[in-house]
Amino acid sequence: VDFRGGNQCSEILGAIENVIQDVVTSLARNKAPVLTLINRADWGNIQFKDSVGLEMIAHCTTRKIKSDCPKSAPKFALILKILSMIYKMVQNNTYATKRDIYYSDTLLFGNQSVVDNIVNDISCMLKIPRRSLHILSTTKGCIAGNLSYTEEDGTKVNCTCSSTAVFVPSNVQGIKNVITNAKFILIVEKDATFQRLLDDDFCGKLFPCIMITGKGVPDLNTRLLVRKLWDIFHIPIFTLMDADPHGIEIMCIYKYGSVSMSFEAHHLTVPAIRWLGLLPSDIERLNIRKDALIPLTKQDQNKLANMQKRPYVACQPMWKKEMEIMAKSKMKAEIQALTSLSSDYLSRVYLPNKLQFGGWI
Repeated sequence: VDFRGGNQCSEILGAIENVIQDVVTSLARNKAPVLTLINRADWGNIQFKDSVGLEMIAHCTTRKIKSDCPKSAPKFALILKILSMIYKMVQNNTYATKRDIYYSDTLLFGNQSVVDNIVNDISCMLKIPRRSLHILSTTKGCIAGNLSYTEEDGTKVNCTCSSTAVFVPSNVQGIKNVITNAKFILIVEKDATFQRLLDDDFCGKLFPCIMITGKGVPDLNTRLLVRKLWDIFHIPIFTLMDADPHGIEIMCIYKYGSVSMSFEAHHLTVPAIRWLGLLPSDIERLNIRKDALIPLTKQDQNKLANMQKRPYVACQPMWKKEMEIMAKSKMKAEIQALTSLSSDYLSRVYLPNKLQFGGWI
């Protein structure tokens, strides 16, 4: 269902009314109401499709949230509470962030992650994207480089003129007049690396480009923006991550999606993303000093072993090889390790060479 059309409100209100109708019907029959949620974190509910990434299968395993069970009754109540808030917002055409919802009753919700989880459960249960439920997430991602666009409220944003980064818009769906002459997009894992490249005027020097950082694990808006830019411009998208299991995991979220958000994969993933660096094979190739490397922890080794078993690794032999190099060396490296070669090695030598001579996989 496309929730961007004119029938959007009635579709969403109808979906919520159906849930409430089931609750009322159960009560009328003297039965304890039950809500059925899909197991979002279950790999058994996921299939890997090369063109989409990780997506939810048609017939998923579910779990029951019972209103008469002491363990699940509080969650049952909170789901209904947030459903009623969504219903009012859709009716009145108002929006709230997940943070706003939490602060509307901190004692009731307990902590922010409770709200975040329930919002995702509701989105998955109703099969409606979160932004169509009038819930915005506060943005942490940043963008810079050759890009301009108009926000939904008419604000014109020009990243090209700015030497500082701009926050990713909180309503990516609403941006229009998106213009760029960029030759590629560079997704940078960490804010510190992103800022360093900005200071070195990387976007203006070699080729016009767009830089995006999710500051670690990307939020929904950052992933939506990457996907939107891909849909509009179809220019190459590269990732610059630490050569460690966590960096690879983050890159896989951009490229293939996450298990918990697989029900939205079609809006969020860009399987065309390429791994530019820092590759484990680069560590040896560039003769990076041993004292600039970090030994893998037991946790790192377990994460790496689990990732090597994931369905998408099988169709990425070059990625598999890089993971094997890391597993064998039992070492990891942050992008900052390149400064052991020279202070501006990343922007002056490493990235220009990689981009000019096709050093991505």
